[in-house]
Amino acid sequence: MAKANKAATDSRFAKPKPLSSHGPARIIAMCNQKGGVGKTTVSTLLGMALALSREDRIIAIDANPDRGTLAERVSKSTRFTVRDVVNRAAAIDGFTDFSTMVSRDVTRLDVLASDSDPMLSEAFDEGDYNVVADMAARYYSIVLTDCGTGIVHSVMRPTLQRANGLVIVSGGSVDEARLASETLTWLEANGYGDLVRNSIVALNTATQATQLVKLDEIEQHFKTRVRHVVRIPYDPALAAGSVIKFKDLRKGTRDAARELAALVVDGLNNPL
Repeated sequence: MAKANKAATDSRFAKPKPLSSHGPARIIAMCNQKGGVGKTTVSTLLGMALALSREDRIIAIDANPDRGTLAERVSKSTRFTVRDVVNRAAAIDGFTDFSTMVSRDVTRLDVLASDSDPMLSEAFDEGDYNVVADMAARYYSIVLTDCGTGIVHSVMRPTLQRANGLVIVSGGSVDEARLASETLTWLEANGYGDLVRNSIVALNTATQATQLVKLDEIEQHFKTRVRHVVRIPYDPALAAGSVIKFKDLRKGTRDAARELAALVVDGLNNPL
């Protein structure tokens, strides 16, 4: 059985299933109420894997209200941020205009940065997110939202309401897994049970407190609550926290990112 499952997963690396229609953009929320577990790194890996395997457009939006670092994981080609999209929304007349506000990685992943001024980013609220999400949905098939750590921040409500899929990023320690599990519990208690059941946990095994002997137990726990668990291995190319070059990652890291991308698309095609 294990070999059969591995073969099925491996076969999806090369050619993830296409989305079932050309309907509205699908939004994937990347969440955890704890910082420092690699959520932004996993968001970048997922976006790059999706962009490499698909012909349609993929964007990752930094919706962290506390000055996120998503744009620092790709080579920046613009100083525009989500605030500029909000302020100039009425004047944006097509993808060419919008594309000047994003940084494009060599994988074809587009990234929209958060505000660099923390005083401004605190002002990024529910209405602002809706403007940015509406604009992104015009031009992209899949929109990844890299959420902040504040699960009750005003931006989280529209993110979750709009989400077609959910990825919970957890560190590899017992304490980090407990907080990720508490995030799932909060979501279930607040009306997002279906989203939780169809979600994926990305288990980042490179966090400082990771306990390898506990990983199997942690993974088994999450498997009782979500659709699938993907382990993200340690990779020295990620550890520095700088620009990620997908081609320079270890094979195991690239495979894990591709597996996560395939599972995300499967969930969009076959919601529970």
